[in-house]
Amino acid sequence: MLLEIKNLSRRFGGLQAVSDASFSVRQGMIKAVIGPNGAGKTTLFNLISGTLLPSSGAIHFKGQPIHGLPPYRIARLGMARTYQNIKLYPGMTALENVMVGRHCRSRAGFISGMLSLPWTKKEENASRAAALELLALLDIADLAEVEATSLAFGQQRAVEFARALAMEPELLLLDEPAAGLNIYETAEVARLITKINEQGITVLLVEHDMSLVMDISHEIVVLSFGEKIAEGTPSEIQHNKEVIRIYLGEDDA
Repeated sequence: MLLEIKNLSRRFGGLQAVSDASFSVRQGMIKAVIGPNGAGKTTLFNLISGTLLPSSGAIHFKGQPIHGLPPYRIARLGMARTYQNIKLYPGMTALENVMVGRHCRSRAGFISGMLSLPWTKKEENASRAAALELLALLDIADLAEVEATSLAFGQQRAVEFARALAMEPELLLLDEPAAGLNIYETAEVARLITKINEQGITVLLVEHDMSLVMDISHEIVVLSFGEKIAEGTPSEIQHNKEVIRIYLGEDDA
């Protein structure tokens, strides 16, 4: 298994945000985490990516325990993440934003960069070439020199995907990638996620758009009040009575 979550819990005072959750993610798949608002989905992502520490339980990535590691060390192991709210650098082009993602794979530091040593220039050129390839992969190479935050919302999301891919991840965490997008932009994001997965990158996503989730996911985990209540294929989740009850209510179920 590429990622294993074992009896993971996180409390905030008296609030149990994630409670004894366990599931795994196989290499090469697209797996979605769904659930009502307040189900603990983003907290779960924060635990996996290292921005929060678990109250109990364990997280293993590529067979190595990562709970307790800082985010930058988890990133270097091969995990990248995007956020629900797009976080691009204003005043920088799409290409420059993507090049930032190469930082964890580069050797140049502040001093060597200031001195403009020959090997740092070579490394920068290699980063630029890699970033251009990623923009081309996601069909936005023509936007490379455009100021990133001036782009349409869906295009900004694609730049954010490219920046995450610049980290050379084996596992990509996507936190509500369709948030704020219209129906056409959502369809494009679904296409891009599938294209990323076809490059051999495993994807774990949190998403509220059920049509997107059902169209592209191989497996789905359902959370409710921090607890895992179901796991299975899209078809199995669609017909799960407990999931129907959580989403539609007792009477409709």
